[in-house]
Amino acid sequence: MKTHGILSYSQAMAQHSLFLCSFLLMLAVTALPSPAGSLILTLVNNCNYTVWPAIQPNAGHPNLAGGGFTLHTLTHLSIPLPDAHWSGRVWARTACAYAATAFSCATGDCGGRLQCNGAGGSAPATLAQLEVHHGNGDFASYGVSLVDGFNVPMTVTPHEGRGVCPVVGCRADLLAACPAVLQHRVPAPHGPVVACKSGCEAFHSDELCCRNHFNSPNTCKPSVYSSFFKHACPATFTFAHDTPSLMHQCSSPRELKVIFCH
Repeated sequence: MKTHGILSYSQAMAQHSLFLCSFLLMLAVTALPSPAGSLILTLVNNCNYTVWPAIQPNAGHPNLAGGGFTLHTLTHLSIPLPDAHWSGRVWARTACAYAATAFSCATGDCGGRLQCNGAGGSAPATLAQLEVHHGNGDFASYGVSLVDGFNVPMTVTPHEGRGVCPVVGCRADLLAACPAVLQHRVPAPHGPVVACKSGCEAFHSDELCCRNHFNSPNTCKPSVYSSFFKHACPATFTFAHDTPSLMHQCSSPRELKVIFCH
């Protein structure tokens, strides 16, 4: 090892000051993206294929990240949530592509656009439902719904919340086990199974869709089709008036993580 001599006192102090300034600047830059009290929505793609997440705010709430983007395998994207009350839904679109200038997805398509900008997605698709900054305890409510069918496994994980903050969702890949009458194939009718329809989506009856006379907790009941989803993923909503077996009351989490293929 070569020696470089002994620094003078003034040289040493100058280097120390430069190091201290650089260190403080690094801390400041690191802290900028996450101001105190902010809530972050992080979307994680653990699938071995690209997904195109979509975010639809409920009426009166702002769009996030344009409502849609590309998320390659084993990558994630963190999005600041509003500091005020916000609610909406998140889902994954799959097998998306451009044909000439037209963009479309095999599942979850939102009107043939990359950025959904408030538009909903086509069924069947697994949905994460979120509501943040509500109630006296700054609660975050979240759940995973298979009411509109299934296209990818999905969980929601809160971080640093107080109270009851479980991981909820559907970890199982239901495509292989999907009953033949619920299979969504692209291209139809002999293409691969890309999603699993709900009973409502497959048969469009008032009873299975919980419409009209069946739109109440007393008349909207589980079916053999919703029971298929409930058996595989008990901590999900599987029909319109369903109550998942795993409830929660999570106060002031710092992050909600939606994980595809968890």
